[in-house]
Amino acid sequence: MERILVVDDEIHIVRLLQKFLASKAYEVYTATDGLEAIRKVKDVMPHIVLLDIIMPGMGGIDTLKEITKINPRIVVIMVTAVIDEELAKRTIQLGANDYLTKPLDLNYTETCLKVKLIQLLG
Repeated sequence: MERILVVDDEIHIVRLLQKFLASKAYEVYTATDGLEAIRKVKDVMPHIVLLDIIMPGMGGIDTLKEITKINPRIVVIMVTAVIDEELAKRTIQLGANDYLTKPLDLNYTETCLKVKLIQLLG
């Protein structure tokens, strides 16, 4: 079963994604900050991380850098409410695989996940 880690400081986003992805038969893990996300990555080695960019404490960009050090094969999809093309380009340059904006379209999010999993797992 494909493992997905949802990282967001907004608990309602975490719960929404957790419920939606679990209903699609994914194994879903959650974290509400960057440090917790790093621990979960080490513990469960998710296939995909949905990672909020703007979080208090360790933000998404620093978390992305740490995840790619742990395992560069983990697919990281950045998620943010801020539409900023320069920020999007920067996250891709730092190793993110994609970029989604809030509010999330759950059907589009699922399609994105499926495409990334096919690319990753074949």
